[in-house]
Amino acid sequence: MLQTPFGRLVASVAFLLALVTAARAELPIVTKARAYLGPEEALNAVKSVHYMGSFQAPDPADLQKQAPVQVDIIFQAPYRQRTVRSTAAFIDTTALDDYDGWHRMQDPKDASRWRLQLLPTDQIKRQRAIAWENLGFYRGLEREGGKVLDQGPVAIAGVACQKLAFVHADNIIFYRYFEVATGRLVLTETESGASIREHGEILVNGIRFPKMIFSTAKGKDGKDETVTITFDRIAVNETFADSVFAVPSFSGK
Repeated sequence: MLQTPFGRLVASVAFLLALVTAARAELPIVTKARAYLGPEEALNAVKSVHYMGSFQAPDPADLQKQAPVQVDIIFQAPYRQRTVRSTAAFIDTTALDDYDGWHRMQDPKDASRWRLQLLPTDQIKRQRAIAWENLGFYRGLEREGGKVLDQGPVAIAGVACQKLAFVHADNIIFYRYFEVATGRLVLTETESGASIREHGEILVNGIRFPKMIFSTAKGKDGKDETVTITFDRIAVNETFADSVFAVPSFSGK
């Protein structure tokens, strides 16, 4: 149906009003948190983030010792992700291609030895949420069907914080604690009780990224286990081929 000039004008005004309403509705701490990370122009321009680093894990050959694990993580808008953990003993890859998710284990010494499986729906939903969390910079979750809830002031280790719940689904929630004075992210928790703290920074394209991440979750014995990832390099807006995220052939070819 053709739209009259008057109809187009009404639609344009409605669109502008919607933008103004959305801007007014944003929580002040979200605006401050984004400003702490970097300028709006830089944040809005991010289409991909590539993390490269390592962490320590039990050595498969001797569980009493620690061995380095190389980690390579890619997030690409809107919902693509690829995480590769590699050692001399294995190459462990998990990836998301919009609504397709997969996991592959491979022997680095023998390319014919591998195992591939598709991720179940609940894991795909969580991977999509993680992708958004790493590319959205705290803004726009409502457009994706989620919501951001202000849960009030909280003190974390003596730091005055504002607690927000980024709700992707009833069972996928990221609780983020932002320093009231600066907007700095102090702590992230999930609905399952896992926690993530960031330390240091790497500046890329004017945006602050963490130099180190401390991730703590309950182990099989019920005790807290912490993994510390140190990033050597972070790149923004690299271009990746579709095949990087696409489900590999089950034939191995």
